[in-house]
Order: sequence, then structure tokens, then C-alpha cells
Amino acid sequence: MKPLKDILYKVTINAVVGSTSVTVKKIEFDSRKIESNDVFIALVGTISDGHDYISKAINDGAKAIICQVIPNNLVDNVTYIEVENSNKALAFMAANYYDNPSENLKLVGTTGTNGKTTVSSLLYQLFKRAGYKVGLLSTVKIMVDDKEYKATHTTPDSLTINKYLQQMNDEGVEFCFMEVSSHGIHQSRTEGLQFSGGIFTNLSHDHLDYHNSFAEYRDVKKAFFDGLPKTAFCLVNTDDKNGLVMMQNTNAKKCTYALKTYADYRAQILENQFGGLLLKLNDNEVWTKLIGNFNAYNLLSIYATSELLGLENEESLRHISELESVSGRFEYFVSEEKITAIVDYAHTPDALKNVLETINSIRTKNEELITVVGCGGDRDVDKRPKMGHIASALSTKVIFTSDNPRTEEPQSIIDAIEAGVAPQNFKKIVSILDRKKAIRTACQMAQPNDIILIAGKGHENYQEINGKRNDFDDYKIVGELLKQLQK
Repeated sequence: MKPLKDILYKVTINAVVGSTSVTVKKIEFDSRKIESNDVFIALVGTISDGHDYISKAINDGAKAIICQVIPNNLVDNVTYIEVENSNKALAFMAANYYDNPSENLKLVGTTGTNGKTTVSSLLYQLFKRAGYKVGLLSTVKIMVDDKEYKATHTTPDSLTINKYLQQMNDEGVEFCFMEVSSHGIHQSRTEGLQFSGGIFTNLSHDHLDYHNSFAEYRDVKKAFFDGLPKTAFCLVNTDDKNGLVMMQNTNAKKCTYALKTYADYRAQILENQFGGLLLKLNDNEVWTKLIGNFNAYNLLSIYATSELLGLENEESLRHISELESVSGRFEYFVSEEKITAIVDYAHTPDALKNVLETINSIRTKNEELITVVGCGGDRDVDKRPKMGHIASALSTKVIFTSDNPRTEEPQSIIDAIEAGVAPQNFKKIVSILDRKKAIRTACQMAQPNDIILIAGKGHENYQEINGKRNDFDDYKIVGELLKQLQK
């Protein structure tokens, strides 16, 4: 039990009805989880409004209500706090409730359209190899040093973030690397956290179903860097013109990285093949197991971050050479028939273009590049024709199929993807609604030395159709199908 007034520290309060000296058991924003003596925070969401569940929360035992509008009908012995913004209030209250755990470790957030998962996960790997206790908050998984937990969002809600950060404190974790999504920033999930650094990877077309425009999407990302303290670093990719925008108003130490332009940290690709990359990072050469131009950027940001966090360059380079690919990010194998199968999370036009250009820069052009790709339902519709154009222009054969159709009709999604295909590329494409049949067809088409790219889902081990998640793992399925066809 904690005094309510202690967990309200830093919350902007408009009005109070009742006493803030009451003690409360825990904080909840889901009315279904309310128990006796809890605080209920009424969040205004895109689907539902928590204010509609205030009465239920009180009936189930809530002792205090945090809301943006105090109800007309008040209940005796219940404290009502009217706040400016319920999401911000939740963030600060969660941090206070868990004793501000981000202040007891070095927390580094990575944001951008592409690369968040890879950069955060590889930094976790690198610092683990360097002998530190490390935490990770990512799309793929949550790690509290060696303990793994399932992730449900790119940036979890504020209560979940602070709960795991407190657990990291208990385990003696020194560094934590966290993906910071535009949704998470916009919904104030990172408010109240003490960041030691922020990394900007890039910005391209994504999430415009949620953000009204690209400018709004960019400015939400920028807000993360605007909020960094003077004690933190701000590391941005200046090959992306938005990198300079991110730095405009930050109080943090400004650092830059790039492959094409002058920057504090520079990289040059000396060799690029399926076996890995030979890079020159500033003045140091290093061989890595990762592949492609996009990973050159990722590795450069990791190299820069490790130096900014105090690691010696030689130690960083040694560990960078040992880093393993992140699940579902350019994850590949070669079958007995010498067919290369690649699974990648590329679900934006820019990410798909990067992966296909990487493959084309390595292959000899004597083999086929067969791409299996779709687009998620109930999401940004404007990117669908762009994905169709890129896939058909940069592949020798393309199979359009379902990704996570969610509540949309799969055929209408595919129709929108096909609308972007240039006339000269029509002969390359085929559409197969069933994703497993699409992958099977790609395997049947492939001859020795050909390459199959399965894009869009990466690490996801499910397919969401009409609210139901069915088991589906691209990497596992393509492996099984290639084995079957070899018999």
C-alpha cells in the first residue's frame, strides 16, 4: 500500500475531490482488473473511453479515480483526481509507484521506422557479451538479464515498462535497451522515464493510418528527442534528412552517424556477401555476420552507442564481430538443394526496398529471386501499391498473399497491392490468398541457387484473421516445405 499523494508526483492536476492522503494498493487502467483499494485511471482510447467504466471500477473496489472529467454523480469515500492528460498521468504514476526504476540504470531508447528491433536487440547482445547485466524491451521479446518474457507491443504500456524496469533493478541490471515507437511516444508511455540516450535510425512511410500525416509522424518522433535531458546523448542518422530535425530542440549531447555524409561516426562497406559484411567503422575494420547496407547503419549506430556508454573501441569491435542476426530480421538458411530462403520483417516500402536491394547486390543474377509478400489489414492502406511496385520491380517473380488480414477481406488487400505493379511487371506476379500455399508455390518454383524472400511477418509466429491468432511461423514453414520437396 502506498499513499496516493506520493504516486501523484509530477502529475498535472486540475481538481481534487476527496483526500490524496488515502493509501492505495495498485494502479490499473483496465477496469476488469480492479480490486479493493486500487486506483483506476480512465484513459481516453481510440476504441473505448475509460470514463465509461468509472462506476464499474468503483463497484469493484476502486478507492481513487484518475480522470480527465470528474463524473456528475460522486460516491462517498472515493477520491477523484481530474488531470490534464490521463495517459501522462498514468506514465508518471507508474514510475512513482515502482520507485522510478529507470533512474537506477542506463536506459537507451531507439526510434525510427526501421531498425528499432535490430539495434536494441544487438545492443543487448553486445553488452551481454561484454559481461554486463542487461535488459531489453523489444517487439520480439522482453529480457531481464537472462530471463525472457513475451512481448505484446513494440512499446509496452507505462505500467508494464516500469514493472520490468523495477525487476531489472532487483536483478542488478546496469543497461537497458528499449524500442520506442511513435504510438508509444504519442500515448505518453515513455513519460516519466529517465533516458541516458536516444537513437534515431530513419524515417519512411508507415503508421499513417494512426498519424494524420507524415509531418505529424515525424514530429511525434522528434518529441522523444525534445524530452531527453542534458545528461543524455542524442545519436541520429544524418543520411536521413530527418536526422537533423530530431536534433533541433534537444538538450542532450548531439552525435551523428552516416555512411554517405560527414558525421561523428562513419562507416564504409568494404565487402557485402551472404556470408556477412566487412565494414570500416571510423578507422577500424571489422567482419560481421550480418548482411546488407541497412545492417551497416545498424552496426554503426551500435558501435557509436557502445562508445558513448563507455566501452573501449577494441572491445566493441570484438563483440560486434560475434553478433548474431535477430529473429525474423534477414534470417536465412540454404537448403540441401542450394535454395536460399530468407525471412524478413520488412513490412514498409522502405524496408522491403532495402532487403531486395541487398539481395540483388549480392546475387549473381543467374538465379531467380522469388518474393512472397502481403500487407496487414486494418492498417495504412496507402503503402499497399508502393509495396506491390517495389516487390515486382526488384524481384524476378512475386507471389502476393495474405499477411495478417485482421478484419479486412484478404482479396481487397491484394487488389490494392497489385494496383502498384507497373505494366511491364505484370508477367512476374501471381496472387495466392492462402499464405502457406503461397510459400509452398515459391518452394516449388525455386531451382538450385535460387533465392526465396518471405517478407512482412519476420519473427511473428501467428497469423491474425478476424480477431483470431492462428499458429504461423514463416521460417519454420518454409524450412519444412523445402525439406518435403527435396524428398
